[in-house]
Amino acid sequence: MTSASKPTGNTASVIGATTALVLLTALNFVNYIDRYILPGVQEQIKGEFHITDAQIGSLTLWFMLAYMLTSPITGWLGDRFPRKPMIVIAALFWSGINFFTASVHSYDSLNLRHAALGIGEASFGIFAPAILADFYPEDQRNRVLTIFNVAIPVGAALGYLVGGTVGEHFGWRTSFIVSAVPGTIIAILIAIFMKEPARGASQRDKAKFEKETVRSLLHNPAYLCSILGYAAVTFSLGGISWWMPSFLQRVDGRSESSAAFLMGAITVVTGLGGTITGGAIAQKWSMRNPKALYLVPAISAATAVPPALVCFFGPHSLTLPSLAVAIFLIFLGTGPVNAATLNAVRPEIRATAMAGQLFIIHALGDAISPRIIGTVSDHSNLNLGLGSTLVTMLIGAIIFFIGARFAPPLHSVEAVTAA
Repeated sequence: MTSASKPTGNTASVIGATTALVLLTALNFVNYIDRYILPGVQEQIKGEFHITDAQIGSLTLWFMLAYMLTSPITGWLGDRFPRKPMIVIAALFWSGINFFTASVHSYDSLNLRHAALGIGEASFGIFAPAILADFYPEDQRNRVLTIFNVAIPVGAALGYLVGGTVGEHFGWRTSFIVSAVPGTIIAILIAIFMKEPARGASQRDKAKFEKETVRSLLHNPAYLCSILGYAAVTFSLGGISWWMPSFLQRVDGRSESSAAFLMGAITVVTGLGGTITGGAIAQKWSMRNPKALYLVPAISAATAVPPALVCFFGPHSLTLPSLAVAIFLIFLGTGPVNAATLNAVRPEIRATAMAGQLFIIHALGDAISPRIIGTVSDHSNLNLGLGSTLVTMLIGAIIFFIGARFAPPLHSVEAVTAA
């Protein structure tokens, strides 16, 4: 970690913050492995259970419903109680759910299993960013959350690879058993080594919880634009991530392991590159203009539309190159948009604000997009189903551009400028 990304304070606080960042990023990595194993083996599952594309798309709907319904509760808990023990419990819970997937032998049971997974992952997705925001001040959060969110493309890529490769050789249930081990190990490491920061420790204002402050989220345009724009992009990214392995098998005629490998390789290289590049651009730009945390996601979503269009409807020779470009561009906004959300709210309601973000981005995003794409595919083809994601990417770009008008100043930057 560079000096610019270190929290202010004594050596102990720096070590504590760095330890938290490393362990929480590692767990986020496992989180996305677990989430993307299913798309890697869904053609196997479809064949075994004799189900439609719409039913395959519904698997993520049940996951997201549990995720969304849990998030208000975990947000409430996260603003009132220590978050570290709840993260440990959540990680152990979802690892256990993955292990017991070997006993699933019906579509309904798989739906139930996937819903239970959503409960565990919802807790982590709310608590981890709030903890990191308590360790790091505003001007460092974009960098820190970019590091944290590097786990998304890397974890998703490994999820595809584990699912497709292990599933093809040993059956799709074995893929989930393999993924249960790392989450358990990291949960134990967090329990032993990570410290719980004081709420609002990175800011001068003391955190004080008030009901009026929670209600203020509904009248906070910077917060609302960040989560609504993120929801539109999540609709697109979630739908593409879910259905692209099947697209590569059906349209490009690839095997399950080949489709999983290609999707994993493209995701890890371009997704990782996009996340790091977007975070670096936003970090440098935001030193001069706080609107950068909204403008980078806006430009990211808008410029991803043309290559995605070529991927879905262009010649087969351009499918993989255009997919790589589209994923790179979409991931440019991952770190900045999360930093924008956290910077738009006060420290005492960050867990609640993150719960609201998770609820909205999934309710309007990837909870419904796989099902919608699958339904369109059942009535036409998968190309047209995936084409629906182009519209929501444009909508996301527009919302982010509007949100830039309401971007709050970065107080630590203001202090440096004034000095």
